[in-house]
Amino acid sequence: MTDLRALPWPTAPITTERLVLRQTEARDRAGVIELNASPEVGTYLGGPQPRDELERMVPEVPGQRPGFFVAELDGALIGTVQLDPHDRERVGEHRAEAGGTELGYLFLPAAWGRGYATEACTAALGWFADALPGEPVVLYTQTANARSMRLAAKLGFTERERFEKYDAEQWLGVWSPVAPPA
Repeated sequence: MTDLRALPWPTAPITTERLVLRQTEARDRAGVIELNASPEVGTYLGGPQPRDELERMVPEVPGQRPGFFVAELDGALIGTVQLDPHDRERVGEHRAEAGGTELGYLFLPAAWGRGYATEACTAALGWFADALPGEPVVLYTQTANARSMRLAAKLGFTERERFEKYDAEQWLGVWSPVAPPA
């Protein structure tokens, strides 16, 4: 299993039909804070984080690491997509062997329901499949998060397991790109 952190970064921006996925810049700080402070965004993530705490903790240029993309529409941040090393401690006994990378995404409520998350995550997974051919990706979400469950299905994640954590039923899915012939 190749470590995502070893990939060269930043990558060139990825352009989709409507979006640009790019590395973060200083101008994205306010948007990243807004995402994490939003009660709607935090509904299935343990709630919003306190804005004053985020103002203190979020660096001038947030998310400067391989696999962290800003999803930009018409020059403005509408969300983020992250492909991060799978935190095996966070999941404990729950399928730590499923994959070495975890997909995460946050989108501003004004961007919901327009297919932007599907478009952005598809592009990020395509980048990942090119960078690390054949490597699986995991996705965790609460089963109560109907939007996230639909997105996981659209992206091609298949259910591996359901389990109880954080006082809610959780869903673990795995996405496996087709490895190129040797």
